[in-house]
Amino acid sequence: MEHLRPVAGAPSPDDGASGPDLADLLRRSGRGDEAAFAALYDASAARVYGLAVRVVRDPAQAEEVTQESFLEIWRTAGRFDPARGSALSWLLTITHRKAVDRVRSAEASSRRETTYEQRNQPVAHDATAEAAEASMEARRVRGALANLTEVQREAVSLAYLGGYTHTEVATMLDLPVGTAKTRIRDGMIRLRDALGVGS
Repeated sequence: MEHLRPVAGAPSPDDGASGPDLADLLRRSGRGDEAAFAALYDASAARVYGLAVRVVRDPAQAEEVTQESFLEIWRTAGRFDPARGSALSWLLTITHRKAVDRVRSAEASSRRETTYEQRNQPVAHDATAEAAEASMEARRVRGALANLTEVQREAVSLAYLGGYTHTEVATMLDLPVGTAKTRIRDGMIRLRDALGVGS
């Protein structure tokens, strides 16, 4: 995908009120309509690439993630359900998952390369306890995220996992900024309650 080098986070030229109906393009792509898929790609590739590059932090890796994401989108377009969220958020959810998988894969590879050195170094008891505690905390956070509504989880994930501002989240989800802020705030309140953290 050598031709695809949009500016990270840059809006697609087709964004805006007169832009294409992504949900309709997804439905048609799900029926094997290649022209609809090409239009979907043109309308959303900049956003997909922008999210990928923010997560993986490497333009070449982000291009590969973008390509993998669109392959997945083509294969699974028939599963898109507009009742569960916007077409753009569905595309970005697939992209985020692919990008995170790429980061985890790179981290696993790096860990394998340093395994020998780590085996030959004593591990302090405190470091082991810290790692165990961090792992348990991560499980608690994942469990708490699962208790959010779909729209809250979507907004919180983009803001805190994707690193987007409230304004960027609002743009990505086609929402007014106030609505995006409310979803993020309500989601964070529910997370705090689920984790037993004080306000």
